[in-house]
Amino acid sequence: MLTNKKCPKTGRRLRRKIGIRKRVLGTAERPRLSVFRSLTHISAQIVDDHRGVTICQASSFNKELRGEIGYGGNKNAAERVGVALAERARAAGLSKVVFDRNGYKFHGRVKSLAEAARKGGLEF
Repeated sequence: MLTNKKCPKTGRRLRRKIGIRKRVLGTAERPRLSVFRSLTHISAQIVDDHRGVTICQASSFNKELRGEIGYGGNKNAAERVGVALAERARAAGLSKVVFDRNGYKFHGRVKSLAEAARKGGLEF
């Protein structure tokens, strides 16, 4: 069972994550946009689950973004990561994805990243 006695919040997020992943699956036509959020950074990657391949990724600790973002744990950084991910996805020939919030609530940094990716040209 997925429980964590030291940090029950993590256990609850992992249970939500499993429920989401039962329904959300990335294919070659619509790969999965997966988000990871830590206290100081945010990252996202586009994954084709059928082949088990990461197509592209962007994070607040990439060298290109680190200089312009500064601190990676706020909404501004999440927006920049979303825009960078959308640019990389378009360069890889993708326009439609399935959004996987990875057990996090859809607000704050996760919502900012998703909206920036939509503005950048991704559909989900």
